[in-house]
Amino acid sequence: MLLALAGAATSLAPAAAGSQSRFPDKPIMLLVPFGPGGIADLTARAVAEHMSKSLGQPVVVENKPSAGSIVASQAVATARPDGHTLLLMSNGNAVSVGLFKKLPFDAQKDFAPISTLGYFDIGVFVTGNSRFATLQDVLTHARANPGKLNVGTIAPGSTQHLSAKLFETVAGIDVLTVPYKGSPAVLTALRAGEIDIAFEIVGPMVPQVSAGVIKALAVSSDKRNPALPEVPTVMQAGVAGYNVASWNALAAPAGTPADVLDKLGRAAREAVASPEVQAKLGKLGMRLQGSSAAELQALLASEIKRWGDVIRAAKIEPE
Repeated sequence: MLLALAGAATSLAPAAAGSQSRFPDKPIMLLVPFGPGGIADLTARAVAEHMSKSLGQPVVVENKPSAGSIVASQAVATARPDGHTLLLMSNGNAVSVGLFKKLPFDAQKDFAPISTLGYFDIGVFVTGNSRFATLQDVLTHARANPGKLNVGTIAPGSTQHLSAKLFETVAGIDVLTVPYKGSPAVLTALRAGEIDIAFEIVGPMVPQVSAGVIKALAVSSDKRNPALPEVPTVMQAGVAGYNVASWNALAAPAGTPADVLDKLGRAAREAVASPEVQAKLGKLGMRLQGSSAAELQALLASEIKRWGDVIRAAKIEPE
């Protein structure tokens, strides 16, 4: 009997191995919780194109924008855990934990992390002819005129908005934060003089900086941005302890087999390290960087805590 069982196990082993080695056996859907044309969409499409070549199956990007990234995230959380449905995860997933009283999924338990893709900075911008030449000029004015400095961002709860609120707390100033519907509206308001400074993602603003229409006073992370190498970080400009970077990553439904996750992780890390993807996304100010699944899991946990603290400090009531 033992010999028969051993023989059966041996005969089944090649079939199981062959089944695993066939992944992926159909197109992979990559759900993006943001609209077309933004930094997340551009990242997803550049990475998907490279992964399609290495995996031998198309990686198809589908945009599912919604508040808090909920629609796309829920679709992936409830998808079959076979590696054929992926989520472009971002710091938006971490932020939404603190912004909503109840989510239809658990951001830390219902997803299997794969790899980070890259980080991108928020910039502090003024008009080209602004009276503020440096970030210290802004701080000096804000401290002398509490509540009178107008800071423009996109909607409350966005990374830009929360970055501005964190800046206010860390710098120890009192400002008026003015939210707008979208980035174009922020830029229009800045140029029209409705706001004094703006917190916005660096990439889309680089052409405006190059044209001299606006000026970047600082970038949010602890490293200078490759697209604006002459611009200091907020910490270098005098605000100790301020370090903010948005990020994108890949995740699958919880329960996805380990060998499938490993294969996807290798493909993702190869994509962000490739010269083609570096060339496409580097000019947008992205710092491309892959990671292990454990590193992404740790990043998500730390970001949930960090943004939860900011949301509470800003007295934003969860919806």
